Amino acid sequence: MTMKIFLKRLNGVRGPGAIGGLGGPVKRAAPAQRAGALHVGPLRPLAAACVALLVSGCMVGPDYHRPQVNVPATFSELPGWTQAVPSASGPKGDWWTAFNDPLIDQLEPLVSVSNQTVRQDYANYQEALAEVRAAHASLFPTIGATGSATRERAASGNAARVVNAGSLEGNVSWAPDLWGSVRRTIEESAATAQASEATLANATLSEQVALATAIIELRTSDANIDLLQKTVEAYQHSLEVVSNQDAAGTVAPSDVITARTQLATAQSSLISLGVARAQYAHAIAVLVGKNPEELSVTHSTAMPTLPDVPVGVPSTLLERRPDISNAERQMAAQNAAIGVAVAAYYPDISLSSLAGFTQSPLSGLLNVGNYVWSLGGSATETLFDGGLRSADVDAAKAAYDAAVANYRGTVLTAFRNVEDDLSGLRILAQQTVVLDSAVIDANRGAQIALDEYQAGTVDYTTVATAQATQLNTQQTALNVQETRLLDSASLFGDLGGGWSTDNLHDPRHPGATPAASTVQTGDASVQKTDAQTQ
Repeated sequence: MTMKIFLKRLNGVRGPGAIGGLGGPVKRAAPAQRAGALHVGPLRPLAAACVALLVSGCMVGPDYHRPQVNVPATFSELPGWTQAVPSASGPKGDWWTAFNDPLIDQLEPLVSVSNQTVRQDYANYQEALAEVRAAHASLFPTIGATGSATRERAASGNAARVVNAGSLEGNVSWAPDLWGSVRRTIEESAATAQASEATLANATLSEQVALATAIIELRTSDANIDLLQKTVEAYQHSLEVVSNQDAAGTVAPSDVITARTQLATAQSSLISLGVARAQYAHAIAVLVGKNPEELSVTHSTAMPTLPDVPVGVPSTLLERRPDISNAERQMAAQNAAIGVAVAAYYPDISLSSLAGFTQSPLSGLLNVGNYVWSLGGSATETLFDGGLRSADVDAAKAAYDAAVANYRGTVLTAFRNVEDDLSGLRILAQQTVVLDSAVIDANRGAQIALDEYQAGTVDYTTVATAQATQLNTQQTALNVQETRLLDSASLFGDLGGGWSTDNLHDPRHPGATPAASTVQTGDASVQKTDAQTQ
């Protein structure tokens, strides 16, 4: 059940100029007005009321404050790393150049412009910006114009006459945002747009890391191919040695079979590497927005350089990861949605005015004597809704609590990601030292075994075992090198890749630069600059 109240008086205007309800009677100008210029006095009370309503409007619902999260003073895996000061911590600029790989340097810039996932998120961001403009439009009056003309034949008894009639009217309607519902909606849309911008940044960073990962894996495949080609050549030499001794009758025929099997197995492994390499090349093409046949990656014997990644302190991670910023902006949007739901408890106020000319017959339509006007206002309040508004408020609060949990969970996951990367790099560095020594010993052991076999002091099984150990050790060392490079690329991404919350734009002020944009953090807007980044 609703109750509608028609305003009959506004700012002392009484009598013939009183305000009618919406759709009320149109008032024709007084005789004194017909003799002179148009009298706009009746519009002044409405304008004064609009100003008064704007000034006195409030915003219901809670103001946003970012919840606190527990942030460690340092990463537990950080000892042994070079820790940067907060203002200079984290990767800067084109982080991928630290790998010193020409292919990575060539293709990474294409991700932000050609990757289809990034383009999709960019379109979503543009949609979110449009939603902010649409919400902002509700703050302003709606102005319209209506014109009509009719010609009819009217009969009266035996007489008939043709009558021309017409009207030309302008109308203004406005629903003042007394309780802040529209402003909370704008706040919600703006936070959602910033969350979409952070999603775009996160997608770009994720695809850039994926491209670096694919190129590292392709380079490792090339290195494995080189290794197996050398291994095949070594096994062919061993087979020649065994075949010569078999022809001389100094070794058992089984040694030849063993050498042939060993060679064929290595050749098979070499061929199978072509499958993985082709898949990596296809993935690289798709990541830069090309069909696989459009991009050809030549074989390279050089592995990317293992970079030195500046880590910084955990507190800066909250400002450097776009996924954390996305979760935080979603939380702010849900907080504003509570205010929108609370505003439904208050009455809806609307004002309208109309002014124009109406005349029958049509001639002389724009004469002063045909000038008409109307002012109106209404207030609508819901008296009973069966608990609908209360349920909407509870749902909005629950959505906010869920957003808070998601934000804190995202922060915890971010800390875990960095710790995983640091621990992986630390442990793999230790493993590399051991493997380097093992590779040297395995190479020497395989050569000694072959020399001893040629001298007749050991059987070929010893040679085959030594050569298999040599290959396995070399492949293990190569895989560890690959994993260290992958962990470094992951660490760049988990540290934000040089991104910062200062890069976020304020959709309510499109002309402002990102570093000077304002972000709502509570009762007031806080100016964010590089000097204020934690």
